[in-house]
Parts: sequence; C-alpha cells; structure tokens
Amino acid sequence: MTLRQLEVFMAVAQAQSFRRAAERLHTSQPALSQHVRELEDELGARVLDRLRRTVQLTDAGRLLLDHAHRVFATLHSARESIGELEGLQRGSLVIGASTTPGIYLLPRVIATFRRRHPNIAVNLRIANSRVIEQRIRANELDLGVVGGHGLAPGEECLAAGLVDELVLIVWPGHPWARRRAIEPGQLTSAPLLVREEGSATRDVAERALLSAGVSSRAAMELDHTEAIKQAVIAELGVAFVSMYTIQVELAARRLHAVRLRGVPIHRHFHVIHNEARALSASARAFIGLLNEVGGRALRAPRS
Repeated sequence: MTLRQLEVFMAVAQAQSFRRAAERLHTSQPALSQHVRELEDELGARVLDRLRRTVQLTDAGRLLLDHAHRVFATLHSARESIGELEGLQRGSLVIGASTTPGIYLLPRVIATFRRRHPNIAVNLRIANSRVIEQRIRANELDLGVVGGHGLAPGEECLAAGLVDELVLIVWPGHPWARRRAIEPGQLTSAPLLVREEGSATRDVAERALLSAGVSSRAAMELDHTEAIKQAVIAELGVAFVSMYTIQVELAARRLHAVRLRGVPIHRHFHVIHNEARALSASARAFIGLLNEVGGRALRAPRS
C-alpha cells in the first residue's frame, strides 16, 4: 500500500467520481483506476462500488477512509513539527469559520496576525458550522471557528472566549422598531426569516426559543446572513442575527435590533481542531491572539 494509492482513493471517495477526481489530481482516469485496483488487491477487499454515474464507498471503504484521514493527519503534523524548528519564520495556516465569525470578526484578527507573523500564509474558508465541522474531521482545516458548538467525535475544543448575542431585527417602519424589547409571545404571529439547516445561528435561536416555550413561524429560509438582512429591509419578515453582523445597519438606521423580554440569546464562538493532529506553532499563536483580543477588540457594541 502506498500513500499515492490512499491519496487517489480519498479523492475518488470525496468526488464520488473517477472523472472529477482525475481533474482534481491532474491525471487520467485509467491511472486512478489502476491505483484503486492495486489498493483493493493489497487489501483483499473492494473499497468502492462503481455505479453507472457515480461511485460509492463500501463498508470496507468507509473504514479505510477513516484510517486514511488519520494517516495524512499524522504526516501533516510531522511536517508542521519539523517546520517549527524555525519558529514562526515560515509556514501556513488554513482557518475555517462559520459565517458570522468568518465575515465579521476574523478578518481583523488575521490582519493583526499577518503584521506580527508576515511569513505565515493564512487562508480563510467560510461555510456554515456543519460544513466547517466536517472539514475539520476530514483534515482539510487547521482550525475551525464556529458558534454554539457541541463537540463531535474527532474534534477538540481549544478556546471559547468570544461571546456573541443574537437579536431580532426589524425594518424601520415595523411596529416594533421603536421598542427595545417585545414579549416573547408576540413572535408567534411574525413571519420569521431563518438560515439554512446546519447554521449555528439558526440552531442557537431555535434552541433558545424552544427552551423558553416560544413558538414561531418560519416564513422563508435563506443561506446567508447578508441575504437575511436585505430580506428584512425589504419587509419580508423579521430574523434573529448576531449583533456583530448589523453594526453598519444600526448606525445607518436601516435596521433596528429588538430583544425578547426574559429570553436572552447568547453563544460562544469555539475554536476547534482535529484531535488526531498536533497543534502547530502558527495555530497556537493564532489562538493566543484570539484570546488576547477576545475581551477587547471583538466585543460587540450594544444598540
């Protein structure tokens, strides 16, 4: 068994197609098929079912994929450890973040990090929390920053010092626009705009409402916070969003923030990583910076 065979197998499993995997790896489909056949001969088991238009993992393939991720995580850790011999003079850091921290918080932190460590290449990948968790487990990210998170197998939480508040936003002409808070029961009749499944903002808001016995009606689902804000401005409904995301709109009075009386909705942003990987020097430095600014520069102002 070779690392190349494992790399090809992982690419085909992820793409669910020999053709797409070949494009990603810049090689031919026959070459990929040969690698997979040799891998299956070595294992004495079929790892992929070849269907008409796709391929799927067999039971043996699912087991192998988990071990393959661990193999490459170990190799990556070895490279990072060797690179640390030079301190923070070179290296890279791939950070994944859910929408709110990724768009509204981390760019400022990354700018400070780059000024301190100009030779570390930093890349930011933004998706909803569920996707970030999947990419952490698949060893595609060094760190993940997500909100309202419960640890899944294979993940380790490294920090949870950033606190966020979710508030209800309404347009300027809405009857609630001049109020600081409403009774929770008033939400029952309001058309509520929500994020897509897998969004931490949606999960946290739904859990808070459920625990408070508040019923609500989802009128529309949108897959981005900016789309949510524009839909509220267009008077399509009201929505729960992070206070971090609406500072510009509050200042311009394009939106108004309202709280539910007696139902505060708070969450922590958690920093997670793959527990099978050693934490690199650059990752430790980035977490240190997050802790440093967490109680100061990233504290969201209140309306």
